[in-house]
Amino acid sequence: MLIACPHCLTTNRVPETRTADAPVCGRCARELLPGHPVELTDASFEAVIAKTELPVLVDFWAPWCGPCRSMAPAFEQVAHQLKGQVLLAKLNSDDHPQASARYGIRSIPTLIAFRGGREVKRASGALSAAQITQFLRSV
Repeated sequence: MLIACPHCLTTNRVPETRTADAPVCGRCARELLPGHPVELTDASFEAVIAKTELPVLVDFWAPWCGPCRSMAPAFEQVAHQLKGQVLLAKLNSDDHPQASARYGIRSIPTLIAFRGGREVKRASGALSAAQITQFLRSV
């Protein structure tokens, strides 16, 4: 299974049976699936979603957004619970508008699930941890 390092963007090959074993990047030695949401930028967004074979769930958010801030602990909790099964990432829409514009983000928070670099599902509005987990089950 291929996983793009969210830190240095190197593509790493990880056996499917080892994704829950805290694999590290062969180049920068940082954890590939850290169990907490990783921060993406306009520069790293495409590389990470296109080169990661695991499902990637991206939270498009902004620091001034109340619902975004209220959903953040639930998103963090799901990242910890599903470590090794899915990569959860956050993209600040204000700081990185290109990816937000490309995917037509009109309201935040918006969650988009990607598989093989393609959008497979989308939800807008704050969700609980249980709702995020349920959202991911259908991906």
